[in-house]
Amino acid sequence: MGLPRFGRPKNDGELSSNLFVANCGSAVGLSDDDIASVFCKFGELKGVYAADESGTRVIVAYVEEGSAQAALKALHGQSCPELGGRSLHIRYSVLQPTPQDQASDLVPVSITASDVSIPGLFLVHDFISAKEEEELLQAVDCRPWNSLSKRRVQHYGYEFRYDIRNVNTRHCLGELPSFVSPILDRISSCPTFENVKNIVLDQLTVNEYPPGVGLSPHIDTHSAFEDLIFSLSLSGPCIMEFRRYENGDWLPRVASSAVAKIENPEDQSNFIRRAIYLPPRSLLLLSGEARYAWHHYIPHHKIDKVNGKVIRRASRRVSFTFRKVREGLCKCEFPQYCDSRR
Repeated sequence: MGLPRFGRPKNDGELSSNLFVANCGSAVGLSDDDIASVFCKFGELKGVYAADESGTRVIVAYVEEGSAQAALKALHGQSCPELGGRSLHIRYSVLQPTPQDQASDLVPVSITASDVSIPGLFLVHDFISAKEEEELLQAVDCRPWNSLSKRRVQHYGYEFRYDIRNVNTRHCLGELPSFVSPILDRISSCPTFENVKNIVLDQLTVNEYPPGVGLSPHIDTHSAFEDLIFSLSLSGPCIMEFRRYENGDWLPRVASSAVAKIENPEDQSNFIRRAIYLPPRSLLLLSGEARYAWHHYIPHHKIDKVNGKVIRRASRRVSFTFRKVREGLCKCEFPQYCDSRR
């Protein structure tokens, strides 16, 4: 079950036993117990909950409405010494109904690929060293970035065309840059991966994500790229989630789409959901079922929760995604998800 959902009262002047409290939370070093120790002075508490994903706003829920009223009167707009001298901004908040399709809005986050139990999904921790990470970041920062609406990208080998969501196989940008050659050599010799020795990865997309920016749910179009897709995480961590739609209803209307997005990514009535934590310097492989049948995406969060621990996103996260451009039609074992079969 997810955390209780709260919102503003519909009517001005409406009282409540719940308070929305801004300028305190895990992101500023204040635990729920720290906050509770201050607010419990005004009455019995039901609990302290994160109000959103910022880590700087909480809901303080009382048993009695009068307790909330007393706390708001005493603490709103005041500097609180017990909470690091922070000035608290408080208003009433009301418990809202939880839609059925969002009743389980939290998914357990796995640390290893084996715990995720998706065939074809592999994760290697510390695939590169901290020094190699720094050198790769310096190499791309010396080259021009292309700015999208929320992130920056670089393309090598073949340009990924966001207007057609595909690559133009007749327009090769040249070989992949020399600074990734050691990475490609290590991939081909890594014992964790099968059937990689003979594949020549010829397309690289470098993405830079600022805090709070993720990736929308998608499956890389089958006809655009071959079976193996590698993603190297640099600089910052994130959670990657996976969704399997059993009936294939997600299939896009435009057959040429290389990133097939679902129309309502929050409708959980017909999919299986899994998640994995990607630390810096880790290498993820999508192959087989994981590559062809599961949507993957990165939630648009500034903080992530992994096994009860709050992990704040770094000032930037950079990913290197290596693919092999496909020539001809896809002949995978997942026709309900395959654009080559339509």
